Parts: sequence; C-alpha cells; structure tokens
Amino acid sequence: MTKTIKIGVAGLGTVGAGVLKIIEAHGDLLEARSGARLKVTAVSGRDKNKDRGVSIDGMTWYADATALATDPNVDVVLELVGGSEGIARELCTMALKAGKHVVTANKALLAIHGIELATLAEANNVSLAYEAAVAGGIPIVKALREGLSANAISRVYGILNGTCNYILTEMEETGGEFENILKDAQELGYAEADPSFDIDGVDAAHKLAILTSLAFATPVDFDSVFVEGIRDVTADDISYARELGYRVKLLGVARQTENGIEQRVHPCMVDRKTSIANVSGVNNAVVVEGDFVDSTVYVGRGAGEGPTASAVVADIIDIAAGRHSATFGVPVDKMTDIPKVSIEDHVGCYYVCLSVYDRPGVIADVSAAFRDENISIESLLQRGRSTEEAVPVILVTHEAKESALVKALSKIEKFPHSAAKPRMIRIVSL
Repeated sequence: MTKTIKIGVAGLGTVGAGVLKIIEAHGDLLEARSGARLKVTAVSGRDKNKDRGVSIDGMTWYADATALATDPNVDVVLELVGGSEGIARELCTMALKAGKHVVTANKALLAIHGIELATLAEANNVSLAYEAAVAGGIPIVKALREGLSANAISRVYGILNGTCNYILTEMEETGGEFENILKDAQELGYAEADPSFDIDGVDAAHKLAILTSLAFATPVDFDSVFVEGIRDVTADDISYARELGYRVKLLGVARQTENGIEQRVHPCMVDRKTSIANVSGVNNAVVVEGDFVDSTVYVGRGAGEGPTASAVVADIIDIAAGRHSATFGVPVDKMTDIPKVSIEDHVGCYYVCLSVYDRPGVIADVSAAFRDENISIESLLQRGRSTEEAVPVILVTHEAKESALVKALSKIEKFPHSAAKPRMIRIVSL
C-alpha cells in the first residue's frame, strides 16, 4: 500500500497557493517520483474565505499557525509565513522539537537562526529543507550540498535578487534614473511597496550567508556580510560602465582567501562578455567554482509563485523518498568557524566617478591623493570642460586595498575643487 505524506501549510499567499496547485495538478507524478502520496491535511492563513484559485475544502484550518506543529495528522510542516522572528521562528522550532520535518522558503530566518534550527533538526532526526529560500526555482542548495560535494569550493557568487537585476537592466536599456525605474518596477509588481530589503541588498545578503555556509562548511554568519545596495547607482554610472566594457550588477560574492572568507553584497562592474553580465531582467544566476569542476553556472527565475512553489515541493519529494542531507551540507558539530575578512581588507580594481571644477592642478591633486595611498590609476576619462560648472572625471584603478581607496576618496572629497562626494563601484574579475 502506498504511504501518505501528510502536509501542513502555514502561509497561503502566492507561494502557499502555488504549492497546493502543484500537488493538485501533479499528484500521480509526484507519487511516482517520491513513492508516497502527498496530501495537504491542514492549512493556516490570514483569511479562510479568500479566493486563492485552489480549494482548501477538507483541510483542517488553523487561525494559529503554530497549531500545525502539534497536529498528529501532519508529518511535514511548510513554513511560508516569512520573517526572521515571530510566528515563523516559533513554528519551525516547535515543529522540529515535535519530530516533524520542516520545509521553508524563509531566507531571513535561516540567515539569522539557521544553525539553531539545524541543531534542532539533527537532535530530532528530521529534515530542515529550504531549496526555495535561495534563488527560487534554481536548485542551487541541492547543487552545493549534493551535486558538488566532491569539490572544495573556492568561490560562489551571483545575482541573488531579481528586483535589483530588473532595475539595473532597465536603467541600461532605457537610460533612466534609479528612482524612475524603481517606480516602474513597483507598478509591474517586481518591487514591493517598501522595496528596502531588495534595493538595499539585505535580501541578497540573507541568501549569500546561506550559500557561504553550504559552500565552505562554516556556520551561517549574516552579521559578517558586507551589504551595499543600488540606491546610489546613477544612469551616468551605467553609461560609463558600458563605455569601459562593463555592466553593473548587484552581486553577492563569497570567496575563500588566505586570511578567511569574504562575504559581500554590492554593485559590481563585470565584463560584458561574462555569462553573468548577460543575465537580465528578474532572473537570478549563481556561479560556483570548485577545484575539480572549475566553474558551474545556474540561471533561472529567482522568485514568483511557480519557481518558488516548485522548489518547496521538490523538498517535500526528497523527504517523502527518504533522501536526507545535513541542513548545511555537514553536521553542525563538523562545521569550521572560519575567520571572516572585512571589506576594508578587500583587494581589487575600482571604478571612481569624481565631480570637480575644471581648474589648473585638479588632476595633479587627484593623482597625488591616489599616489599617497599607493594606488595606481589604470585609466582616466574627463568629460566636458567648464570653468563654472562641475565636470565628471572617471578613473579606473589597478588593484588596490579598499581601506586605501576610501582614504584617498576622503581626501579628494575635501578638495576645494570637489563638487560632490566621489562615487565608487568595485570591479569584479570573473
């Protein structure tokens, strides 16, 4: 007789409804692939009577989502509520302690409390699965935890936020400024009414913290991720990047160095010929570099009902089939607390945009500021001439230490012929 896996769903928004639709549409296929019948037996949401495009008739309704953790008719709890605290954390904690498997799409929860929850999962011999938490429909968690497990990973990086990628793509294609493109993205539903988590890089940083743990077998450490968003990227920056042979992308980068691990999220200039530079719109992309596979690239939709629900159901299938892996690739007690490298110690090339008054000695003073910090200039472009209005000066540096660059720019900003705070974007070699 075919066994039944009984599922409780907390959160019936876009993703939760999508999960119900997949299970309803592909019941026989999912049974063939997992060896079990998947059945949603209980649900919890804000409004029982809301039309979600799928029926919840016959399912037990709970106004309090935490009741799913103690329902004897639930084997697997899906946490699709969101947020790093409150109901989401309480439900996952209770469910794991009760010996129930947990599937979540909650990157914030895992970035902040991942090790705590993984420890509970191990202690109770259940799965904590989260493929949907990073890059939506791209199976990057499984790739790192299983498919690439024979490799020592040296770097993992990618476009981890579709909203930012859409905005930067549109800025390049239309020449529009950030604020105008953001408004368009909100009207199209690609950006939230409050887009701060996306455009300030926090969403991508949550995901990067998880990828870092998977890649390097180190505890999740969100507080060590350097985070810088895209609010200050201008149409001029996009245009100059094109002229220099680059595109601007918000990347999350985790890299093993001789001093520890870099974890950083920030706008980057990347060579237009690279694969990741050509990932456009709302798509995500992740690149993993391993010692035996070299570079592997994963591209797809990073959010939305279909891709995210697909990843959630894939985790349920693994649980139903008895496939079990340590939450972050290795047991918690086998993780290594690798030192994290400060962004101040980052070494790389930089794009710098200065706004200065075109007066004798300006370029000499700028060059001296860089020279004093042992920074070599690779190229310099000056656009326009005016004794009355500020003109842009574009610099590209050779490799330099970030702390030295910050000092040089601080000096330049104080020059009497500086008209605005210098802008800087890191150039990433891929």
